[in-house]
Amino acid sequence: MDGSAPPARVSPPGPVVRVPVSLRVNGTERRIEVDTRTTLLDALRDGLGLTGTKKGCDQGQCGACTVHLDGRRVLSCLTLAASADGREVRTIEGLERDGTPHPMQDAFARHDGLQCGYCTSGQIMSAVALIEEGRAGSDDDIREFMSGNLCRCGAYPNIVAAIRDVAAGGDRA
Repeated sequence: MDGSAPPARVSPPGPVVRVPVSLRVNGTERRIEVDTRTTLLDALRDGLGLTGTKKGCDQGQCGACTVHLDGRRVLSCLTLAASADGREVRTIEGLERDGTPHPMQDAFARHDGLQCGYCTSGQIMSAVALIEEGRAGSDDDIREFMSGNLCRCGAYPNIVAAIRDVAAGGDRA
């Protein structure tokens, strides 16, 4: 390279545009102002201090950032915060009820479905949705519908066992 090439741009050209966003997060109305390019993941973590949702690959391939948006699981690293305006967001912090862990959180602990723990919040959020969607029919079904959530420690058999346990108990809170 001869040094004549212009420097690469790190951010899009033009001014930063900020917009107000209102989210109902874990049952509480929250208002935040964000750059229009801000992801829901960054709004939750950096703007609202909800750090239970993890930033893994930041490309939508690992599932660590899984949250529920209007009852459906989404990858928050691929969802713009502005597109969630006026919508219901549930994060890992919103699963417990009155200080009691969600049955899926208990099952992950009982079945050792977590090792390093980095993927755990996304795994649990996806697992809760899987049961709420009625897709936990067999171990193959569970594996298929959890396939977007990666675990670098390889705790997959234990994760499947935890989900099967909760699905069998009928806990869908």
